[in-house]
Amino acid sequence: MRAKDIILKKRQGQELSDKEIKFFIEGYTNGDIPDYQASALAMAICFCGMNEREVSALTDAMAYSGDTVDLSMFGGRSADKHSTGGVGDKTSLIVAPIVASLGGVVAKMSGRGLGHTGGTVDKLESFPGYISSMTSEEFLSQVEKTGIALIGQSAALAPADKKLYALRDATSTVDSIPLIASSIMSKKLAAGAHNIVLDVKVGSGAFMKDEESAEALAGTMVSIGKACGRNVRALITNMDVPLGKAVGNSLEVIETIDVLKGKLKGDIREICVMLAANMVSMIRDIDTAEAAALAETAIDSGEALAKMKEWIEAQGADASYIDDTDKFPKAPFVKTVVSGTDGYIGKMDTEKIGLAASYLGAGRIKKDDEIDHKAGIIIEKKTGDFVRCGEKLATLFTSDEALLCESEKAYLAALTFTNEKAQKKPLVIKTVK
Repeated sequence: MRAKDIILKKRQGQELSDKEIKFFIEGYTNGDIPDYQASALAMAICFCGMNEREVSALTDAMAYSGDTVDLSMFGGRSADKHSTGGVGDKTSLIVAPIVASLGGVVAKMSGRGLGHTGGTVDKLESFPGYISSMTSEEFLSQVEKTGIALIGQSAALAPADKKLYALRDATSTVDSIPLIASSIMSKKLAAGAHNIVLDVKVGSGAFMKDEESAEALAGTMVSIGKACGRNVRALITNMDVPLGKAVGNSLEVIETIDVLKGKLKGDIREICVMLAANMVSMIRDIDTAEAAALAETAIDSGEALAKMKEWIEAQGADASYIDDTDKFPKAPFVKTVVSGTDGYIGKMDTEKIGLAASYLGAGRIKKDDEIDHKAGIIIEKKTGDFVRCGEKLATLFTSDEALLCESEKAYLAALTFTNEKAQKKPLVIKTVK
């Protein structure tokens, strides 16, 4: 078996066998197959696609290319979620303690963010002392004691995906549903959870800009999970508007705490209840409406907040920041963005709002960039809201005063005003099972 023959076969639009896919992924992971041949296969997949069996075989080969997490000791209680990314997406911080407080086991590994703001681990590191790296024994021990642990992704977890993802980014082969789906699901399978909920974002602030593409990706990932013996479902959710009011690391953590304290309702609580409900319904084998009622009660009773405190403390951080969010350091430079006109906000280019946050220091452009945990945006008005000239639209926070002007311009450029109130889209557009 030769790599060049596998590349040619796929370039000609033929199906690859499970053995051919496994041979290629193993060879690429251990260095026997060079980058140029892997990039050629990725390009062939981009043009010719893969069927359901091929994508499942590719995912399986990448998932087992390195270490895996064994959660079998928890039976059917283990659960995980994955979001395809968005602006203001702090859902994991809220969903995890809700699910754990209802008997679920959330053993989660998350990546760091590139672009708009930090990833889930970056947000959690807003808590002083938060430990984001553990040995597998420490990780499983904490999960067993508290029902929840969230750390950075191990380099030994799905190393084939790590190599291939970097290559795809450099060779413009990112935009391929088989490659996107296998990348996401290989990490989820390697992480070991039996029940997996996928939050597939669609809209101006998401990777998938249209519902047709989002549904295709969701369907592919659900099929992969089922073929690999996991319980998987996907929610296609709206990312034409930032989620919640906060965009930025510690600002999003504070908003998360306010949701768990019952202070905030609105879109962020609604989407988190739905995500948690789907996870709990799979764990307990109950219907989603019943699980949603349990999730609401977990917030209103304070049980989810108590679970968050237990989790944060177990991971080395100071849980008193949850009781008093004024302890989080504040950005020294603040600017109010005001409207220059009367009218309804008809549209928000959510990706541009994310960029405005990254200009303030809330995100990283390169992997080794330092994040300013204090930087970000608090959004005061969203799509469908009426504003008057001079009224506050948002507040910008940063540690570098020179960054405020560029961010303000980017934020204002992201808004479109109209004379008529825009119709808001539903938060959850579709569920794929």
